[in-house]
Amino acid sequence: MARFKDFTASGVIPATLLAFNNDHTINWPETTRHLSHVAATPGLSAITVNGHASEVHACSFDEQREILDRSLDDVGDRLPIIAGVFADASHDAARLAKMSTDAGASALLVFPSNVLMMGGERRPEMADAHFQAIADASDLPLICFNYARWTNLAYPLETIINLTEKIPSLCAIKDWTAEPMEHERNIRTLQSLTRPINVLSTNSAWLMASLSMGASGLLSGAGSIIPDLQVAMFLAIQRGDLNAARAINDRMQPITQAFYAPPFLDMHNRMKEAAVLLGRQDRAIVRPPLMKITQPEIDRIDAALKAGRISHDGADGLDLSTASSLAAE
Repeated sequence: MARFKDFTASGVIPATLLAFNNDHTINWPETTRHLSHVAATPGLSAITVNGHASEVHACSFDEQREILDRSLDDVGDRLPIIAGVFADASHDAARLAKMSTDAGASALLVFPSNVLMMGGERRPEMADAHFQAIADASDLPLICFNYARWTNLAYPLETIINLTEKIPSLCAIKDWTAEPMEHERNIRTLQSLTRPINVLSTNSAWLMASLSMGASGLLSGAGSIIPDLQVAMFLAIQRGDLNAARAINDRMQPITQAFYAPPFLDMHNRMKEAAVLLGRQDRAIVRPPLMKITQPEIDRIDAALKAGRISHDGADGLDLSTASSLAAE
């Protein structure tokens, strides 16, 4: 059973990284250290595991189950844990959903099947069937991961609205819509339905603008490194404190620009390097086909962390309860 039965998908939800040893096996002590560091951030709503940030594409079913089990053991008594459901075949997605439900997750983040990349937007019934298979296997709240249009895996808004009508457990979308006008349309439309669907931004490279459009929260891999700044930004926007939001954004901007630079696929690779630079991890290892980034890029990340005044001892010194004081700096 879910440990947080009344969980609603809103607020600040980091997606955590996964540490590896030199032989690409999972480094459990370092993974736990990272998870515990992120979970200690005041103001979080939940934490996501088995997502892009933890290289779920390269993890077996058994590894995903152990990642979830250990995460629940480590921090599941303090925060809801959202489990990713990353699978191309609907029956595999249903199996992951059942496993995560039985383990004690509080919600499921449903990734689109890569099969839909080849014209799936023209066959909305495929999305219906995929989500229905997951909903039949689990009674947990579902979060639809809506990809950017350039990936060819985006759901048209009409498809998402149709899903909300057919899948009662669908409670939110993680919106990666990269076009601001479409992103705002999603927020306004979905959060105004008779049964409102929360929109969680994952546009971390322009988070201030995204949250200002009215998103109910954010679900982001950048939260693995700057969760306190994300909480401060969210609170400032919720208060309508534009000056505070701008000051926080000034700190976030060099960091997110470094993380989300081309090629986009290296974003979580870069976050691992940032964790090492900050003394929060002992090494930055990714599973192939991902590859370690170059030293000049690591140097750029180091410079970005310093520009954002993120301390190398892991104590950023940000008082989240008085984030507006940043505006006076």
